[in-house]
Amino acid sequence: MPSRHVVIPPLLPLAAILLAGAARPPAPLHLFNDVAVAPDGAHVAVLEAEQPADEGIDPSYAITVRPTVGAAKAVTVALPCQGPDCIPSALAWSPDSRHIAFALRQPKQTQRFVYQANADGTGLARLLAFDGTLDGLSYGPDGTLTLLATAGAHKEPGATQAAAKLTGEIGASEDEQRIATVAGGALHYQSPADLYVYQYDWRPDPAQPGHLRFVGTAAHGNGDNNWWVARLYGFEGGAAHLLYTPPQRQQLASPTVSPDGRTVAFIGGIMSDFGSTGGDAWRLALDQPDPAKATLQSLTPNLRASITGLSWSCGAPGSPPGLIATALAGPDAELLALGGGADPQHPLWSGPETLSSRRGDLGITCGGGTAAAIHQSFTRPPELEAGPIGHWHDLTRANAAQPQVPVVAQSLTWHDDGYDVQGWLLSPRDAPTGMAGPKGPMIVSIHGGPSAANRPEYLGARGSELYLLEAGYRVFLPNPRGSFGQTEAFVQANVRDFGHGDLRDIQAGVDAVERQAPVDNERLGITGYSYGGYMTMWAVTQTNRFKAAVAGAGISDWQSYYGENGIDEWMLPFFGASVYDDPQVYARSSPIDYIRQVRTPTFEFVGDADVECPMPQTQEFYHALHTLGVPTEFVVYAGQGHGLRDPKDRADVRRRTLAWFGKYLMPAQR
Repeated sequence: MPSRHVVIPPLLPLAAILLAGAARPPAPLHLFNDVAVAPDGAHVAVLEAEQPADEGIDPSYAITVRPTVGAAKAVTVALPCQGPDCIPSALAWSPDSRHIAFALRQPKQTQRFVYQANADGTGLARLLAFDGTLDGLSYGPDGTLTLLATAGAHKEPGATQAAAKLTGEIGASEDEQRIATVAGGALHYQSPADLYVYQYDWRPDPAQPGHLRFVGTAAHGNGDNNWWVARLYGFEGGAAHLLYTPPQRQQLASPTVSPDGRTVAFIGGIMSDFGSTGGDAWRLALDQPDPAKATLQSLTPNLRASITGLSWSCGAPGSPPGLIATALAGPDAELLALGGGADPQHPLWSGPETLSSRRGDLGITCGGGTAAAIHQSFTRPPELEAGPIGHWHDLTRANAAQPQVPVVAQSLTWHDDGYDVQGWLLSPRDAPTGMAGPKGPMIVSIHGGPSAANRPEYLGARGSELYLLEAGYRVFLPNPRGSFGQTEAFVQANVRDFGHGDLRDIQAGVDAVERQAPVDNERLGITGYSYGGYMTMWAVTQTNRFKAAVAGAGISDWQSYYGENGIDEWMLPFFGASVYDDPQVYARSSPIDYIRQVRTPTFEFVGDADVECPMPQTQEFYHALHTLGVPTEFVVYAGQGHGLRDPKDRADVRRRTLAWFGKYLMPAQR
């Protein structure tokens, strides 16, 4: 980092300090997560917290119930515990809108709990204590509460969570996540033990309102590994019957059953992570004698966007129900009407911001004609909004006191290999703009996935690129082939071609930036995490254009990775065959096979309990650079999985990243 001379002003009297507005610390960022609209549309429940001043502390979320119209005040549900070790989740409204249910986890306790409270925040009652994990709470039409439960879970669900240690006979016992109803303080399973259920929805039966039927995505075997081969099932009486088996390059997400129970819609497309959802929307008839033989209907043919969420609950009361989709289209979020003669090519609403109902989940939540979402952009902090689609209003102004982010965000589009590619250029507000003036450094930040996208998220939040911008760097966020936001063909354009075409897209994007912004091509850095970590490792083996690199949880050798990771099923849609059947396609994209070409100083880090990108992959890359004399550093974070959940570790990564880029990209001050 460049050296700085700090001038300490004379000490001021305490009164003068208190009167000086600049001396006041900025208001903490208000955080929102897990939004749920009541079925009558009158209230919305949401998890809310203040971002702690100490970067090493997790936020303490509370459940707030807010009216969607009128001047009534918000109320807070009195939780049975307090602090960052009291973690509510999975909010669900009862069909009469009188009660809100939620799951509760306390990391120091082995049990998980389900509670229910009145809509006014009173009447807290415990419905369940359970040894295992709980998620996906949902009330049925008759008021029956269901959820996803894993008895005696070895780890938190999801491949991004820290792995359980490999001991004993491997594969002898697998976690089983099942649909269950909650009654009499106990669970009653509605899906069989040999299927791991990922997502589900109630299938209403108008003739029998209390009839328990469900549609969901599920697979046999290890839940972390087999989401990529999950199929669509119907569940009834504790048994499962197959509805649809997708092709290899189609993963299934968000099964959403119509109010009459006759059809199910879902998102289908190539996806590299459970929870990172994008694809086309499809519909399957359920009222056929054999739904498994029914014709699958595409609801979004030739759509130049990626569907990220579905809902049947956004129409006004009394109006015919309609299917609403959330989509990512280049730089914009969109809301589309699907089916019933609607044209998805003409959105109901669009805008260059991000809409979400849960952290990382691009979608809205609806009830009684009211839609609600957390909305934000690069420079606008998150707030909660609600109302009819396209006519919503901010329910909160919790972040109105946030200082203006000193950043200019610009969407760029460039052409490469026949594709129109989009990305974002973020610049410090005071950065030079004229091409004749001094040129500055830039960091290229590559998203994970590869099936994901860089999108507008508030730069004042921790984990954003603001710390790089404040240090004087421009930041370029490309969405190369393999990203959501274009067509499904664009998402699949890097299949059997990892690193090659997407790096060409990124380099062409850097060229496009340099044609219109004063960026110093001799002071370019590159960074990324997960697939972005792989792309960072790959880039420095293919070009010396980048003068410093930071690779988080990357992959250096696809061949050895195949046998080391806990989710090898994800590789088959993208490589077309196992490493044992087609090793050459894996070698063709492996950084380690080109390692002698590296000249770029590279800092690497990873968690030691990472299931998705195991630590030995980063260790192998570091060992090679160290042996070959390329400047390198390597940090392993104890007990951390793919997500680096510990805030102290995340802060340490930012500090080390700034130091690394500062050493190689920032000239010393004279």
